[in-house]
Amino acid sequence: MGFGNIGWFQILIVLLIVLLVFGTKKIRNLGGDLGGAIRDFRKGVSEDPDEAKEDAESQADEVGEEQPDGDTASGKSRDA
Repeated sequence: MGFGNIGWFQILIVLLIVLLVFGTKKIRNLGGDLGGAIRDFRKGVSEDPDEAKEDAESQADEVGEEQPDGDTASGKSRDA
């Protein structure tokens, strides 16, 4: 018994159960987040690598996240 035997009716029932469990609002938010992630990925792939690095650094400065090399946006390592 493999996944090859699943018909459209069974898929419809599974989707209906997912809709009942999570609700339309949560699924809509998930779809929007997924679409935004795909859009950002395509933008990142198509733009120049230097521009992408500058954008990542500017966003990290705004948010104060940790840089990929372990330094914070202020330039000081958390380990030191």
